[in-house]
Amino acid sequence: MVTVNSPAEILSAPVNLKRWTVEEYHQLSELGLLTPDERTELIAGQILIKPVKSPAHVVALQLLALQIKEYLRERPFFACTQDPVQLNDCSEPEPDLAIIQGELLTYTDRHPKPEDIFLIVEVADSTLKQDCQVKDKTYAKANIAEYWVLDLPHQRLHVFQKPTATGYSSHLILSQDNQVSPLAFPEFLLDIASLFPTR
Repeated sequence: MVTVNSPAEILSAPVNLKRWTVEEYHQLSELGLLTPDERTELIAGQILIKPVKSPAHVVALQLLALQIKEYLRERPFFACTQDPVQLNDCSEPEPDLAIIQGELLTYTDRHPKPEDIFLIVEVADSTLKQDCQVKDKTYAKANIAEYWVLDLPHQRLHVFQKPTATGYSSHLILSQDNQVSPLAFPEFLLDIASLFPTR
């Protein structure tokens, strides 16, 4: 039987727990031991169940994706949503959004790797601790230059920059009355308030 851990369990995982490689993770799927409706991702060798998306999560992601995709429309980059990226041999997360260099057809035989990625964004409602205290370190160790967490409960944006081997050395928390630009695209200004769903 495959052991699938919840996001909270990875925080205190014992050192002797089986750690899966990306190759083994794919084999589990091919064998039918992991099915698409289970919605899992591989983080630091552990298989995590992704939580059910709330309506607010869906809307916030779409608000962000629409603006970014419009900006990238005639540029040599694209935005993918909730698709795998391979950080290393033991991590293949499926971030809510990633800005990738090149064209979509470049990736017909592999998933994007850190050198292809300009920005990763996670939308957090029930997963804020996981996104800001576990995934941030995973992305930093993979040398992802910039990582955002859209914090729905507190209506704020966490901006992580300057990756190191132990985590990001810069962590800004921006409120709705601020603007933000991706490091790679400083001319692209986003109103943070526009990223949060309102009735």
